Order: sequence, then C-alpha cells, then structure tokens
Amino acid sequence: MKKHANSSIPLKDIKITDGFWNKYIHLVKDVIIPYQWEILNDRLEDVETSHCIENFKIAAGESEGEFQGAVFQDTDVAKWLEAVGFALSYGRDAQLEKLADETIELIGRAQQPDGYINTYFTIKEPGARWTNLMEGHELYTAGHMIEAAVAYYESTGKRRFLDIVSRFADLICDTFGNRQGQIHGYPGHQEIELALVKLYRVTGNRRYLEQAKYFIDARGVGENYFLKEVKQRKHKLIFPEFDNYDTKYSQSDKPVRKQTTAEGHAVRANYMYTAMADIACECDDDELLEACDRLWDNMVHKRMYITGSVGSSGILERFTTDYDLPNDCNYSETCATIALAMFGKRMADIKKDASYMDVVERALYNTLLSGIAMDGKSFFYVNPLEVWPANCIPRTSKEHVKPVRQKWFGVACCPPNITRTLASLGQYVYFQEDNEIYVNLYVANDTRVAIDGNEYDISMKGNFPWENHMTFSITKAKNSNDTPSDDDIVLAFRIPGYAKNFVVTYGNNGEKHISDVDKCIEKGYMKINLPKGCEENTFEITFDAPAVFVHANPKVRADAGKTAIMKGPLVYCIEEVDNGANLSAIKVDPCQQLEEHYEADVLGGSSVIGLKGKRCIESAWDDDCLYAVNQPRYEDVQLKAVPYCYWGNRKTGEMQVWMRE
Repeated sequence: MKKHANSSIPLKDIKITDGFWNKYIHLVKDVIIPYQWEILNDRLEDVETSHCIENFKIAAGESEGEFQGAVFQDTDVAKWLEAVGFALSYGRDAQLEKLADETIELIGRAQQPDGYINTYFTIKEPGARWTNLMEGHELYTAGHMIEAAVAYYESTGKRRFLDIVSRFADLICDTFGNRQGQIHGYPGHQEIELALVKLYRVTGNRRYLEQAKYFIDARGVGENYFLKEVKQRKHKLIFPEFDNYDTKYSQSDKPVRKQTTAEGHAVRANYMYTAMADIACECDDDELLEACDRLWDNMVHKRMYITGSVGSSGILERFTTDYDLPNDCNYSETCATIALAMFGKRMADIKKDASYMDVVERALYNTLLSGIAMDGKSFFYVNPLEVWPANCIPRTSKEHVKPVRQKWFGVACCPPNITRTLASLGQYVYFQEDNEIYVNLYVANDTRVAIDGNEYDISMKGNFPWENHMTFSITKAKNSNDTPSDDDIVLAFRIPGYAKNFVVTYGNNGEKHISDVDKCIEKGYMKINLPKGCEENTFEITFDAPAVFVHANPKVRADAGKTAIMKGPLVYCIEEVDNGANLSAIKVDPCQQLEEHYEADVLGGSSVIGLKGKRCIESAWDDDCLYAVNQPRYEDVQLKAVPYCYWGNRKTGEMQVWMRE
C-alpha cells in the first residue's frame, strides 16, 4: 500500500477565490457562524430551542436548571467551534477568537475531575456513564469535541482546547479495551474513531491510534455488545424506535472486515468507513483497505443517488437494498453526504485514484449545497429529489420531507456540519505527496506549498462549473530559499469522469502542448513533469462538459422510463416557479439538444438549461373524474432547468430531478 496519512495542504495555506463557492464560503464567518451562535444561546425567536450553551453552564455549576435537548446536544457547539477553527485558518479575527476561547474555557469548567465531558450524563444521568453505548452517543459526542479541538489548534496554535480533549481521550483509552476491568464495547454512533486518528496525527501519541483501531476491530465480533446492554438495562429507551434493535443499523452485525454491503444508518456507516480508511493507511492494513473498497463500490454503484446522497429510507435514516432509490420519500441526510465526501477523500488520498474524487465532487456540488439556503440562514436535513409540498404532511410517510428549508432543528446535526464543511473546503482541492501536487477540484484559489525546501505559489483561476477552462500557474515564491531540487515537480490534474477532450497546454497563451514524453495518465490524473529549477509555469486546462441527459440503471425502479440532466458535476432540476405546477404531468424527449445559457439575475448568477417538453392537458379532465378511458392529450411547453443545489431559494413549490420520457 502506497500510503500517506494526510496529504491535504494545510487550510492556512489555501485561499479560495472561486466565484461559485465563495457565495457560500464568504457567508461562513460573516453570517452563518454568528447566526448559529445566537441559536446556541437561544437568542432567536421562531427557532427551535438549542439550550446548548446553557447546558454547559449548568454542568459547570454556573447556572441552575435541567438538561434540555438531544442526548448529543453538545455536538452543536463542538461543530460550531470546529467551523470557527477552519474559518480562522483563512484569517485571524480577534473578536471571533475571543468568543471561541471563552466557549472553550466554559467547556473546560464543565469537564469533570477525571476528564469526562458530556452535559447530558453530567446533569441528567450522572450515574449512567458508559452504560448505554447503543443510544447514549457519549463517544460520538467526544469525537466531535476532539475534531473541533484539533481544528482550533491547527489554526491558532493554542493548546488549551487540545489539552482539554486529550484528558478526555486519555479517560476513554483507560475505560475501553480488551484488558481486565475495561469495557469491551464500542460506540453506538461511530465518530470517535476518525477523531482519535486526527488527535494521534496532531499529538503523535500512538495510544489514540491504537484506541481507534480497537473500536474498529472489536465491532461486530462475538456476542453483540448492544444486545448485551439491552438485556442488562432497566430503564426506558432514549429512542423508542430502537426497540427490537437491528444490529445492521449500527454496522455491528459482523466484523467490519467481513462486511460487503453498505448497511444501516448512513451517517454512522460513512463515519466508520472514513475511520477504517484512516486506520488502514496508518497501520498498513491491506485487509481493512480491501473492506473499504468493497463497501465503497456497493454504496456508490448500487445505493447512491445521482446527487451524491445516500440513505434512502426515511425510517431510521438508513440504507435499504441495492437499487432502492425512491425520489420523493428518500432521506438522503445532509450529514450522510458530508460523511461520504470524507470517506471518498480518504480513499482518493490513499490510492491517488481520481474516480473517488468524482464522487466527492458530485456530493459537494449537489447535496451539500442543497442543504443550505443561499442566505445561510435556513437548512435542509433531508434532501429529496422530488417534492410536492401539498403531500409533505406530518404523521404520514413523507413527514420528514420539507418543501422549505428550516431555520433550525431540534436535532440540529446538519447545519453546523454544513458550516464546518464549507469552512474546510480547501482540504479537498489538492493533495501533496512529496514533490507531486494533485489537483482534485477545479476550484479557483491561491495556495502556498513547500517542495524540497523551496516555497511555491500556486494560482488557479476560472469560472467552473459554468465554464470548463482553468488557468493554473506555479511560481517559486520571491522569499523562497534557493535549495537545489533532486526531483522534478509533478503536477497531476484530475480528469473528471464527465470530461471530454481534456487538454492541458502551457505557455503564456496556452500555445504549447505537453509532449507525450512529459506527461502520462495514471488512475484518472494527467501527470506532467516540470523541469528542475522551474521558476514559473502556466498551464491552461480545458475540456468539454456540456449539459446532457442521463439515465439510471433499469434496476433503479423509481427512475425507469425517466431521464435527468447533468452539466459537469451539477445535477439539474425543474421547479414550479419556472415551469408551473404538477411537474409529474411533464415528459421530455432525451434526444433533443439542450440549450445552455447564463442568467446573471437567476439565483445569484447561474447557467440554466432550456429544453422542450410536453404537458398533459388537465383542462381535458373534469376535476370530479378520477379515472376514465380517455386518452391523455398533451401540449408543447418550453421548460427551464436550474441546478439542484439552488432549488427552493426563490418560491416554495414543486421540484423534480427525474422527468418522464
């Protein structure tokens, strides 16, 4: 296994300058982080109460009251702090940093003498620590706290938060394991595993890596730990839906190395798969990496939506079976898509295979962004591919589907998860492996890298995904050492799976083509060798990626006889605001030529797709006639499709990705 633990370029060295992404990234520090801080402090009206900060004050003995919120409520502030850490990587902000420091000190004051941090069990069930791993989310919550501390340390250099969570991690290492007197269990909701790997990488303490590996290796081995817990428990379930617990739900039905299909809760699964990839890399574990590949292949090729979302069942937010991908009642939790992107990034990093980044790109450009309004103040937890607002009715099979984004949620894992992902987008753009720079995403940026003791400035400019032309330059920094280089610099440009006629040229005007001697294609990357001692090189990357009709495998029953539109990584949809009501009455001919044009006044500027269709004439029917032998009559209509990631940002109405042929 050719492995590098984490070859992403540090966020502090990357500045995103991209027009498409900065519409959202600029909101993070100025709008989303302040907005979510107000929610965490219960200062906004017409928003579900968080009580998150108040819980910490109660746990610290600084306020009186009862715990409120979900058992994992602490994770809201953890993910908020992680997003703050990532945001500070782009530029220090004294006021925001002061607010974060004060919050970290509050967490420190709520920490118990032995290092334990969890406001639910500190306030509400102080005698029940570690007795309900199936439901209690203690280790999940600890994982998010650790991730936040690592991000904050890496951006600010301040150790206070890192020291707090390290004490907690030490307690976890003492508590769980194979030794006598330890708990031989594992988390009900995976997350701690990938967090411990991050903590190991930043501290160098191998104990944390070994603990993460224990949790992965112990899972699903022998008698199921959660079923043993259920037999011994005397109190009511926190989650009534866990009655008659299905061990597949938590991927604990068999050892992880024996698992072949993506099962159970989609977020739990992908956090676990991410940790498996990390541990396989760090421990040179080929067997574990093979399991990652099997699970990835099943999930991506048989259980993933065209939008890069996963988890088709609204009940228990889980995977079901191969090709079961309904469009109007799916769950497709935003957090699951984020976890899928994390997993794909790890696999791409380990194997330097561009096909993983094709999926990551799809997930980021579609479902991640559909999960947040363009003003940064409302969110989707669930991401359907077809919506009819009138039938999104409480206490029905579609009660989880919302036709409008919500200001907040009682279970609010998705909004802060979106925030931390947007704030850390830079980690997906490049990998660096020694003298090789891998370009994964065509996101405009300015970046500083160190190669063989010399510093280089990278600049990538363009208007992707609206235009498929990027200018990439690499220049030795003016303040760089003049250290002799032993090897050529290698640039590896990802060739997207949808790209046709992918060409890289160089020179000031891109007038020179790269010779076959100086380039090669490996696992979907075009690798180009730069000569030793290069001072400046400018490259033009061009390819074709027109809007096209796409079909699903006929085994996807929900999409049989239907077609969708994609342009590059973007999935398109039709909305009622452009095309009228009853979108299901529309059919299209996929053999037609699609018409692309850019509209600056639509959704902040977007390429829209014009196409022709036919609509069933409703006026030919009496409203009181439900069924008849009438032959449907159709009229020609002109349709407009917009990027799925932008849907629901204008007026509330119907939306549809897959159209009848």
